[in-house]
Amino acid sequence: MTTKVSFDELKTLAGADLGHSDWFEVTQERINTFADATDDHQWIHVDVEKAKDGPFGGTIAHGYLTLSLIIPLWTNLLDVDGVTTKVNYGLNKVRFPAPVPAGARLRLGGRVAEVEEVAGNGMQLTVDVVLEIENGGKPACVAQPVLRFYA
Repeated sequence: MTTKVSFDELKTLAGADLGHSDWFEVTQERINTFADATDDHQWIHVDVEKAKDGPFGGTIAHGYLTLSLIIPLWTNLLDVDGVTTKVNYGLNKVRFPAPVPAGARLRLGGRVAEVEEVAGNGMQLTVDVVLEIENGGKPACVAQPVLRFYA
């Protein structure tokens, strides 16, 4: 369920658990498209036959593809009304504890760690997120994005 707040209510979210997004499948087609967009055609990502004999038993998503899925899945967690601009300000921490096999499903869990005012009538949220792999033992990604919202 998406948490919906107004810009003025953002301060109340400090410490809030926002739950989980819907599940999202990481297809081989998406992996191939990401490889084309980034010029990263390493065989563990795009060569299905060779990857069967590789260290992961099949192709896996790029780490940066996994990381990039945070924002579209984040929109399942939080909707802020009354803003003119939303900005990905950066990341404090990122780790990839487990590879994402082609065809795996991911979901995002999130908690607002900190909320602070920033210049230009803005609010900055520092959030702790975990991209979980369905039926996986370890998360695919653990990160701390910093997001800014301007009214």
